[in-house]
This record gives sequence, structure tokens and C-alpha cells, in this order.
Amino acid sequence: MKASTLQYLTPRRLLLVSAVVALCTIALKTLAWQITGSVGLLSDAMESLVNLASALFALAMVTIAARPADHHHPYGHHKAEYFASGFEGLLIIVAALAICWAAVDRLLAPQPLTQVGWGLALSVASSVLNGLLAWVMFRVGKLHRSIALEADARHLVTDVWTSVGVVVGITLVHLSGWLWLDPVVAIGVALNILREGFHLIWRSSQGLMDEALEPEVLAVIEETLVGFASQQGETRIIRFDHLTSRKAGQRRFVDLHMHMPASWSLGRAAAVRASVEQALMGAVPGLRASIQLLPSDAEAYLGDQEEPI
Repeated sequence: MKASTLQYLTPRRLLLVSAVVALCTIALKTLAWQITGSVGLLSDAMESLVNLASALFALAMVTIAARPADHHHPYGHHKAEYFASGFEGLLIIVAALAICWAAVDRLLAPQPLTQVGWGLALSVASSVLNGLLAWVMFRVGKLHRSIALEADARHLVTDVWTSVGVVVGITLVHLSGWLWLDPVVAIGVALNILREGFHLIWRSSQGLMDEALEPEVLAVIEETLVGFASQQGETRIIRFDHLTSRKAGQRRFVDLHMHMPASWSLGRAAAVRASVEQALMGAVPGLRASIQLLPSDAEAYLGDQEEPI
């Protein structure tokens, strides 16, 4: 898929597509469950309901996150996407518990399956839809740095593996006649999506607690700063320290101190700072840099000691 096409597929547009696909897969999986009576396919259909609710909630959060900064939210609304990820994780956990409840009931009272071929065909068709959508969402999510989109894509991938497990389980039930295998597969599906639910909740909690930028992004920032420091010669007229960073949805923030000779005029110092900020924001998309100017012989006490850059 071309980059221009990915740029057109914004997170909001793709989440709308996700909601439509979720409705289609709900219809396919519900029909598959009704004609087969498989509790495994029922669990698959229930997870698709979670997909729909998650896509709609994520759509609302992405819309809020896109709002510009205002008087009450001077840093913007970007963290709204973390609520979408956390909400999706909670829905996944609820769905997993419901699947376990239905599976245990069927395990205690096994029932034969009917029209297995049609049920499996419908399940495979829905998995293909989810797999294609998840592939596109992963690429667009990384391009736009949208945690809500990536969370939805991860859930869709989980849904695909869920469907694969259900198809294999029902096939084994049909070939072996072991009716107990159907609810056992459903319980396995529930445990798998339960793990994914906890992962999404953990990831969203880390974002809400101002998690630092990724190590590879920090490496790019430090490399850019070292380049500026080395341009001034071996005496290191300019040095940087006390670098801190955080993520907020699609936005990245970095704060640091820049030390320079006290003899420099304010205009010259401000011009160099502007060059550094532009270089940083050019090297890391979505970055907002805040640099405090200090004379070379001054240190700001922040309760820790760091090596200068």
C-alpha cells in the first residue's frame, strides 16, 4: 500500500471502517454459531461485539484527541487515546469472563454440533476481513503514532487467532466426536484474549503516567544534541543536560537545559536555541521541545545529577 494512501487513511477514517467491519463479522459469526450450536463460535461472536464497542469508543477518543489546545488543556487532548486503549482492555476482560461462563456451562452439558462446514466457512470469511483490516491499521497506527489505532489492531489480531483456534477445535470435534473439546477450545480462547486485555490496560496506564520516550527516539535526540555541541569546537561552548521526556498520545515532549557563555547576547542565544529546537523537531516527528537557557557556569538543581550531552 502506497504512503499517499496511508496518509489519506487517518485514524478516524480507519476506525469508522473498523466499526463497519465489526458489524459484518458479528453477522457472520452469529450466523455460524446459530447453524452449528458451537460455544466456540459463540465466544468468537462475543469478541466481535467487543470489537464494535471498542472501535466506537476509540473513534470518540481519537476525535477528542484531535482537538487543539485550549485554556483548560494547554498541552492538548492527546492523552484521550489512552482511555480508548484502557477501555478496550476492560471490554476484552469482560468478554473473556463471559466466554468462560458459557464454556463451563457447555462443558457440563455437551451438545452435538450441526452444519459444521457452513459454520467454519463463515468463521474463516470473518477472519480474513479482520486480518486485512488489522494489517492496514498497524501500518497507519505507526505512521500517525496512534495508540488507539494500534490497540484496535492488536485486538483484531487476537480475534483472528481466536477464530483460527475455534476453527481447529471445531474441526477436531467433528472428526473425533469429542463434544467436550468445543467448550475447552472456548476456554482457551478466553484465556488468550484475557492476556491481551491486561496488556492493553497496562500500556494505557503507562501512557497516562507520562512514560518516557522510546530508547531509539531518545538516541536520535541525543545524537542531534551532540551534533550541535560538537559544532562549537573541542572546548564545548554549548552543552546540554537535564533532559526529560514524555509521551502523550501522538505527541512527544522533551525538556532540557542548554548552557552557553554568559557573554553571549540574548539575541544570539535565542537564535541558537531556535536552531536546536527546529533540528530536534525535524529529527523526531511530533516532538515539542522546550529548552531553558543557562550560562555555562550556572547549574539548575533538580535533585539529581546527569552527565552533560
